[in-house]
Amino acid sequence: MKLTGAEILFRVLKEEGVDVIFGYPGGAVLDIYDQLSRIDIRHILVRHEQAAVHAADGYARTSGKVGVCMVTSGPGATNTVTGIATAYMDSIPIVVFTGQV
Repeated sequence: MKLTGAEILFRVLKEEGVDVIFGYPGGAVLDIYDQLSRIDIRHILVRHEQAAVHAADGYARTSGKVGVCMVTSGPGATNTVTGIATAYMDSIPIVVFTGQV
């Protein structure tokens, strides 16, 4: 059986115990977003990429699980830098997925 990259991504996330993803869709990640309706991982739609990464950070801090967010490429990715730095400086486990065109 052939799997798409998005299917593999979500299968691995589920195996790792991820149950929520914070994100803001964009053109470079639409194929991945299409798979969200087919999986058992909750998606929380935010209004800005910076909100996604800070929400993932807050989720990790309060739940003890890894925080996961997904944003598009370019400015979407650069909008996550402050949140990534914050999590890094405090040793908070987050994973940020960005698209690439």
